[in-house]
Amino acid sequence: MPRRAPNPNPNPPPATVLGGEHLLRLDAALADTDRLLAAAYPGDAGTRQPVHTVYIPADRCLPGLPADWGTAGLSAVENHGGLPALATLLGLDADLAAAVVPLVDAKLRTEPIEDLRLDFEDGYGLRPDAEEDAHAVRAAAAVAGAVRAGTAPPFVGIRFKSFEAATRARGVRTLDLFLSGLLGSGPLPDGLVLTLPKVSTVDQVEAMAFTCGRLEEAHGLPPGRLRFEVQVETPQLILAANGTVPVAPLIHRGKGRVSGLHYGTYDYSDSLQIAAAHQSMEHPAADYAKAVMQVAAAGTGVRLSDGSTNILPLATPGEVRTAWALHARLVRRSLERGFYQGWDLHPTQLPTRYLATYSFYREGFDAAAGRLRDYVQKRSGSVLDEPATARALARFVHRGLLCGALTGDEVVRNTGLAGPDLAALAHPHAAAAGTEPASGTNTDGATATNAATNAPTEKVR
Repeated sequence: MPRRAPNPNPNPPPATVLGGEHLLRLDAALADTDRLLAAAYPGDAGTRQPVHTVYIPADRCLPGLPADWGTAGLSAVENHGGLPALATLLGLDADLAAAVVPLVDAKLRTEPIEDLRLDFEDGYGLRPDAEEDAHAVRAAAAVAGAVRAGTAPPFVGIRFKSFEAATRARGVRTLDLFLSGLLGSGPLPDGLVLTLPKVSTVDQVEAMAFTCGRLEEAHGLPPGRLRFEVQVETPQLILAANGTVPVAPLIHRGKGRVSGLHYGTYDYSDSLQIAAAHQSMEHPAADYAKAVMQVAAAGTGVRLSDGSTNILPLATPGEVRTAWALHARLVRRSLERGFYQGWDLHPTQLPTRYLATYSFYREGFDAAAGRLRDYVQKRSGSVLDEPATARALARFVHRGLLCGALTGDEVVRNTGLAGPDLAALAHPHAAAAGTEPASGTNTDGATATNAATNAPTEKVR
């Protein structure tokens, strides 16, 4: 009797019962969900985000302003012992200070302002129409001239007046004049940023999106070219009268044009009747609003910015040191909470902005780089990192690289990842979609593109 061949697989897997027809039904049932996730939650594009925004009254913008701010910041520090002394005041140890101080010094000499906003709102006030018209035209000429001369910050634009009834016509006219003047001098700069303040309802965002579309049509711009930041300065955007959270749907009903959510410290605090002495970026009410903003923006590609402190490093030496320590602590606090951008109101805040920012990334770099290297090389280390954690580590290092806190050479040396590989690991959705994330320091001045959902029909006609 012939011998039966041994069964090579004595324990075959059980037969499946859910076949292709079932998967087709699932695909059909979840098609809307798939489209929503792909369109409304594309993730961060991995392009450069400025570490701060500087607001200047529109009539005070003069040629060479960024360089003047850098010089003023360095001069203020020199009067108090220089950057090394300031680093010591902020609690940086000797090794960290030795690494950070030269980088900050170079930054203040070469690119002291990353994002400049010419302000026609609170910092400018109410002026006669003819005067604001003239300043809008002059602001456009100043930006165009700086772009041609190569002296413009990577990001630059205007904050016009709000779409509330009392200021709507003036805000629209200033925006119209500025863009017309800018386009009359050449193409729009890649880093153009428009800021819509004091937003209270989703309707105001839809009205701004509609306005952008009309301006694009009038000037022959490609659809979607004009995008804008929304300033979160009113409690109605955090909690509406009907109990909803408008800051979440406004991102999606902005037709992909909302690029950022910026927290407005003092208008928001005043709306809640918080006493002036207690209005702060770290008030519990501020933290609540920013937590809501953070959840609303998660996964959408819309960037977040914290607000400002109005305690400036001026007056007596003791008051200067106290204000510097406060500003640096608040910058660090924002970074730790996932707000990678904030506002600066005075040149003397620039040294602490960059010292706090650069030390944040450099302090965490060695540990993040080691874990990244272990993950990429599939080596077991003291921490078992999952893909989501690896993305977070890569994003941390990538942000440090783009803002200038880290150099490309040390990133490659410590992680084994070159710029493009690091960017792809940090932002896999952008890489898969063919949206090339920035891979090196200060290489991309363009605002990230967010393909938000087209959902509810535009109300403004």
